[in-house]
Amino acid sequence: MFKKIITFSIILLSLLSISCKDDVLPKPSSYLRLDYPEAKYVNFENECPFAFEMNSGAVIKGEKDCGFTITYPKMKATIYLTYKPVNDNINKLLRDAQKLTYEHVIKADDILEQPYLNPKRKVYGMFYQVDGNAATNSQFYATDSTKHFVTGSIYFYAKPNFDSIMPAASYVKNDMQRLMETLKWK
Repeated sequence: MFKKIITFSIILLSLLSISCKDDVLPKPSSYLRLDYPEAKYVNFENECPFAFEMNSGAVIKGEKDCGFTITYPKMKATIYLTYKPVNDNINKLLRDAQKLTYEHVIKADDILEQPYLNPKRKVYGMFYQVDGNAATNSQFYATDSTKHFVTGSIYFYAKPNFDSIMPAASYVKNDMQRLMETLKWK
């Protein structure tokens, strides 16, 4: 009986001494920290009736009717630019641009509107920042109200999870704002 008590005591003390370590907890989910180089901008101009500045690290490809895709391969992001001439249809163009933005209201937490006015260059428009897990995080339209209308939107080739793409979305959003603010008509 005494042997059983000693054996039980040794086992109990062993278990207690082994269990005195810190609790092992699983690591919380996290995302990779991404730092991007400082943007350097270059002027882009071709035969289309507008010009703008774009990030020199992005790749631009011309599409039909003066539309462009500006890709960021490392971020898996693309800015889509569309050009439409204004032919007594400015109200329809404005409605379509606003409708495109507000189609994301289902997934968006908030849509911030930032009007843009540059009377010197005759560029007027709206920049939209879409917060939340929407398919696009930023969009804009710009026009001179009489001849030209340009829209732009950013799309990422990843499942919309705003927390994980926020650094890239912010970087590309700044580039798109710069594009809009440097837009000039020919």
